[in-house]
Amino acid sequence: MTLLICGAGLLACSSVNTLTFENVQIPITKEYEQFNSIDSLISPYRSELNKEMLEIIAVAPKGFDKGKPNGALNNWSTDVIYNSQLDKMDNSIPSFCLLNWGGLRNSISKGDVTLGDIFKLMPFDNEIVIVELPMPSLGKIEEYLISRNGEPIAGAFLKQGKISFLNVPKESHSSFFVVTSDYLMNGGDNMNFFEDRISTTYAGELLRDVMIFAAEKQGTLIWNNEQRIIIE
Repeated sequence: MTLLICGAGLLACSSVNTLTFENVQIPITKEYEQFNSIDSLISPYRSELNKEMLEIIAVAPKGFDKGKPNGALNNWSTDVIYNSQLDKMDNSIPSFCLLNWGGLRNSISKGDVTLGDIFKLMPFDNEIVIVELPMPSLGKIEEYLISRNGEPIAGAFLKQGKISFLNVPKESHSSFFVVTSDYLMNGGDNMNFFEDRISTTYAGELLRDVMIFAAEKQGTLIWNNEQRIIIE
């Protein structure tokens, strides 16, 4: 391969420009051939991965879309995450699940649901955490949800600006649990109220893995368009 390199020399205080040309030979060496070798090594694994992503793991009876303040995808995602952690919490204490709308990256279309569909929905390796917060922090979450026009929740609903828990009333309790992701617990999406946390339990499970397991277990995804957040 031959490249033509052009250099321009400008003589000071003169109207004369001098152009010089030089031919430089750049040989095709074995370094370039290595790329083809590496690609041939990766190709079988890429093919196997593509087949795995096309594996059908469930069926969606309707389309699952995220929305604000509510959506069927919001509800399905938070329901499966929340339910997966119930046996790891003291259920005599109020609890709910909180995710973020922006973290749900793709909708689920009606029909066959593949493994790849869940990876598109939750492409991040975020771990589930159970965060204990003091009850006064609930007001911060209420203000946050109103300012954001809602976020995906399960195990609770927000009405007239106040959160009510489904498992037990908040009265006479000094703290509550929030099932969420390590990303949000660390202040992602400006969820700064998690700075008030009393304790944190790492579930040792990724959100995506729990979603995949739930989809396989359900077979037909549970469609629920319940209005859990009402902004008035």
